[in-house]
Parts: sequence; C-alpha cells; structure tokens
Amino acid sequence: MDPSNDPTPPTSPLTTSPPMVQLLSPSGERVTDPRHAFDGDRAEIEALYRDLVMTRRVDTEAYALQRHGELGLWPPALGQEAAQVGSARALRPHDFAFPTYRDHGVAWCRGVDPTHLLGIFRGSHLGGWDPAEHGIALPNIIIGAQTLHATGYAMGLALEGLVGTGDAERDSAVIAYFGDGATSQGDVSEALDWAAVHQSPVVFFCENNQYAISVPVDSQTRVPIVQRADGFGLPGVRVDGNDVLACLAVTRQALQRARDGEGPTLIEAVTYRMGAHTTSDDPGRYRDASEVEGWKAKDPLERVRLLLVAEGTSEEFFAELDADAEALGVRLRAACQQITEPDLAELFDHVFVESTVENQQQKAEHVAWQAAFEEVAS
Repeated sequence: MDPSNDPTPPTSPLTTSPPMVQLLSPSGERVTDPRHAFDGDRAEIEALYRDLVMTRRVDTEAYALQRHGELGLWPPALGQEAAQVGSARALRPHDFAFPTYRDHGVAWCRGVDPTHLLGIFRGSHLGGWDPAEHGIALPNIIIGAQTLHATGYAMGLALEGLVGTGDAERDSAVIAYFGDGATSQGDVSEALDWAAVHQSPVVFFCENNQYAISVPVDSQTRVPIVQRADGFGLPGVRVDGNDVLACLAVTRQALQRARDGEGPTLIEAVTYRMGAHTTSDDPGRYRDASEVEGWKAKDPLERVRLLLVAEGTSEEFFAELDADAEALGVRLRAACQQITEPDLAELFDHVFVESTVENQQQKAEHVAWQAAFEEVAS
C-alpha cells in the first residue's frame, strides 16, 4: 500500500503502526492487498455507494431536524459511513449485530426504517423495530456494554449448535460495534477475554474515529487498538475505515471465520468523525480545523464515486440516486413531525417483568400528578 494513502495519524515513537488493509485509495484507485481482496463487480460497488449516500442523507437530515428543534439530540456519523456499510453488508440474514448509538449505516443495511432512529432521539420510543426480524439490536447508549451482550449471544449460538456445522443456512456469527473511547471501558476487555477463552463466534468491530468525545485516541492507548488482540489471544486486523471495499472484505472474512467455529476477531477500522460527537458538542474546542480538512480529503463517499466514474457508471445512476436521497429526506422530515408523544405513565410498565407494589404506587402518583397538572393548565 502506498504510505501516502495511509489514513492513520502518526503513532508514538515507541510504537510501530501495524499494516493496514486498503483496497481503494482516497483518489478512487483500486489497491491490492496480499491478505484480502474484494471480488465484487461494478453492480455491487454501485449498491455499496447507494448505501453510503443514503446513510449520509439520514445523518445530515437528522442533524438538521435536531437544529430545528425536532430532535432532542443526534450523534452524527459523518465520515464513518464506509466502516458501517462495508461491515454490515458482510452480514448474512441470520447473523446478528449489536450497534452503538452512532451506527445509523448499520441499521440502514439491516433494513431498519430510519424513522425509528428519529423516534429514539426525539425521546418518543426506544427503537420501534423487532431485533429478531432485522438481525440487529436496539442502539446501545451505555458505552461498551454491547460487547458483553454480543459475546453472550455468540456463546449461545455455539451452545445451540449454530456454529461450525458447515451448513451456510445455519452457521451464524455476531458483530459488536464500538468506538475507540469504549476500549477504555472494562466491559470491552471482559468481552474480549470471554470471547477468546470460549472461542465465541463474534467479530469485535472498533470504529476508531480518533476521539472519545474530546479525548484523542493517543491519550487513551500507547499502542494501536488492534494490538489489544494479541493480549487476549485472538487475531486482529487493521483496516482503512474510510474504504468500504476493504471494510467489506475484512469483515466478511472475519465473520466466516467465526461461523466456521474458529473464534473471535478484533477489527480496528481507522476512520474519522468529521462532525461533532453529538449535537451538544463543540469539536472546535479540542481539534484544529486543519485536521478536519485533512480527513475530508479521504472522504469515504468521494473515493467510491471517483472509482465508479472511472469504470463507466452512467450519469443517470448518480442523478437517480440524488433524487432518491432527496425523497428520503422529505420522508424523514414528514415522519419526524408525525411522531406521537409518549404517555410517560407507560414508563412504569417496562421496569419489571412483573410489577412491584412500589412500582405501581409510583405510577399512580405520576398519573395523579399529571392529571392535576393538566387540570391547572386547562
């Protein structure tokens, strides 16, 4: 790989940057790698590009809705689309994904209606989709906890005999998404250890976007995150997280390894959060504009567009895609404004499987308070 295409920031003088898989350069040129290959045709690349564009439209539309007061919060995924789309498209229908609160592209690729994401950040519901139907859990807010959930689920697959049978219609795998900041949480270390010890069919996919809110990754770890794998006894792969082809190829191989009963893999996808951590964050307080501009030159969408243009994709394809993205934006705006406000009394119905006396008393007190408040307001 041409070192000039390496998206990794300089490492500490005490560390050596491990090799990184890249199959598509920032200038849109195909790159070969002896370990991994993308063998799809132009139609598959066009489909991936569509996912990238639509994911970005969901993200930018939701950001605008938050700024207009329609959402309480939004965590932008701008710049991380390739890591999410590439890895998610490596999943089979019977695999299962455990996402973070920023993995809008993963939800899109698993067939989740993006209006459900809006409801979460409007504070109207907890997700609104059936995880069993889509093969993806509801977004996890507690940093790193989903890695334990994923490991437990993967252990269950093995116990149920759904791993290593050689039956492609049965053998299943799990993928757990988390950011570089989550690697500082004990949950992630515990998950890596349990998965390695039990050889669980789970892929740990770290979206290293360079910042845990405001803390840069080099303030969290002395070595590249992928090297954590060595300490737990599982293979690790570092991939250009802005390269959708490489992310797909690397994740596809790791998931198949898991389905075959060969155990877990840690993937570090080196990418960049071009926007804020959330809409309540001001990234200008902790990073320079020049740094952001440097990463914009590695935009994950632009490199695919350049490749498709060079390979002869028609202008009609891009025009139709732009129209579809615009239609999606219109639908999201309309749907957001039609989301009904929840009855807060229903919160008490989801605390326990079997309600307690104290829980019932608290609900009754809330209902009485709400009735009195509405009477005064009227």
